[in-house]
Amino acid sequence: MHTNRGIAVAAGKPGMSADRKAAVWIGVLYIIGTVAFVLSAVVTSAVLTGPAYLAQVAAQPNQLAIGALLVLLAGFALAMVPVVFWRVGKRYNETLAMGYVVFRGALETVMYIVGALGWLLLIPLSTQPDAAPLAGFVRTVDTVIWDQLQPIPFVLGALMFYVLLYQSRLVPRWLSAWGLVAAALGIVPPLGGMFGLSSLGVLVAPLFLQEMVMAVWLIAKGFNPSAIAAESAR
Repeated sequence: MHTNRGIAVAAGKPGMSADRKAAVWIGVLYIIGTVAFVLSAVVTSAVLTGPAYLAQVAAQPNQLAIGALLVLLAGFALAMVPVVFWRVGKRYNETLAMGYVVFRGALETVMYIVGALGWLLLIPLSTQPDAAPLAGFVRTVDTVIWDQLQPIPFVLGALMFYVLLYQSRLVPRWLSAWGLVAAALGIVPPLGGMFGLSSLGVLVAPLFLQEMVMAVWLIAKGFNPSAIAAESAR
């Protein structure tokens, strides 16, 4: 809490440019969203695994509710990243900036909301003795969302973002190139899942790591001043 407050104060320092503030907030939002998403997986993993998940949900409904709230927090934080970036990104490539808003600001957020609502729906279903078929349907939809649907807008939005960053040089090119390669790898698990390959989730890890490195970079360094100056001079 104190860290976030300190960052908020830093982002509001007199003399700090709007682009510098945007970079700080993008970094903060990335960290909040990623940490919340990881925590939601940790909180719900023991409840939603195994064939007896309904009994586990009935015994620990608060765990699932907290996981759903963390997913909603992650979705909101990550949806705000392209919104904050829009004012900066549209100066370099309006099409890619808008695509980033659509895929990671809108479509991916819808997936988070639907996924969280599915988890919350399991709580009342877990106490109904004849609700197993409906609960099974909810779990099937939930699996499809997280394993196959949600990663697609996530990765496509990331590709647009890193192409824009690479072209504009707003961050070092090694960092945006890392993002491009990691995003390309990230599309493999959902595509593989469509063909029954379920052990490819580790390929998303480089993208999560890259986003955390970039988040810290943006908080500490901001966008490349020479790239901002070059665009302003046009």
